[in-house]
Amino acid sequence: MKKLNLLLCALLISGCSWFGGDDEDEIKPAELVKFEQQVKIKKQWSTKVGGGNKTFWTSLRPAANDTTVFAADHDGKVSAIDIASGKRLWSTELDVSISGGVGYAPGQVMVGSIEGEVYVLSAADGAVIWTATVSSEILASPQGNGEVVAVQTIDNQLFVFDAQTGVAIWQHEDEAPLLTVRGTSTALVTDRMILVGFDSGKLIAFNPENGSLIWESRLALPKGRTDLERMVDVDGEALLVDDVIYAVTYQGRLGAISRGTGRSLWFQDSSSHSSPAYSAGQVFVSQADSIVRAFNSGSGQVTWTNDQLFLRRVTGPATLAGYMAVADAEGYLHLLNPDDGSFIARTKVDGSGVSAAMLTVGDSLIVQSNSGSLSAFKIQQ
Repeated sequence: MKKLNLLLCALLISGCSWFGGDDEDEIKPAELVKFEQQVKIKKQWSTKVGGGNKTFWTSLRPAANDTTVFAADHDGKVSAIDIASGKRLWSTELDVSISGGVGYAPGQVMVGSIEGEVYVLSAADGAVIWTATVSSEILASPQGNGEVVAVQTIDNQLFVFDAQTGVAIWQHEDEAPLLTVRGTSTALVTDRMILVGFDSGKLIAFNPENGSLIWESRLALPKGRTDLERMVDVDGEALLVDDVIYAVTYQGRLGAISRGTGRSLWFQDSSSHSSPAYSAGQVFVSQADSIVRAFNSGSGQVTWTNDQLFLRRVTGPATLAGYMAVADAEGYLHLLNPDDGSFIARTKVDGSGVSAAMLTVGDSLIVQSNSGSLSAFKIQQ
């Protein structure tokens, strides 16, 4: 059964309420408040990596190793950019509609298409190493560990391939709810585990070699009378910190889970489409309504809440030099104090807005705007 694109429908129905609508009865996004900036965000470089994010209602998150960031656009262009200088190292035109973000494994760059095609490229020069076809559209970034490549599709299936040859090794099909948000969780791939969140609200850990089940954990149980109320999709990538996994569902919960056993350590009510972030003993979540919250990583206790970006369609959180960052649909990059959630800096990235998750590499924050620009930011000392 095909998914109903709930997010698209919601935006079309209530589009006048997003930045500039004139219907007085609509709930409008929060207006930005002025504050005294305590640090300055400096743009290191900016370059064009494609034609923007206007064709599909999806985001293309970049990926990186220590020296290079890899980015793609929806028209099939994949580029490698030097993190230090912003210089383009190579570009490859795939001539396909890329619908999932970029994945990286040692020596390999991976993307997925709207037609269910997986492309694995050489990280050195962008040459295509192999391609494969899966069951349906790919909205998440393919991920690998150098031995296997894992790809989750929009119809709730997980496909795993040999990283060198592209030969299919195993696959898993999970239960598919009648109604889901348009989005798919990106697999977390380590040497010993492939961890995937599904639309059923489950988090499942698999053996990478053969697909055998290591453990399964329920982040959230469907509640309510209608299919709309019962959606508990896991759309963001799970976060691994030491031996603890943090993951969040839509209309469900944020949970801390033991990596080895899948045992639940704590849960807190939360609703998010994005991946959480971690810094200095706190877990940060951008909720579906764009309220940003911080939780104590050990107990799950809420440490602060910032509601001043309400309905501004903020990205998932990222860290920058110890601070917490989110970007919004108007293209503003906001820096928050991790201790209390107050604003400490703000800058304009791009008037087209930012919807792709941001990426932290060392002391740089990589941001891809909806117009196809890729920029690196640092805190000015």
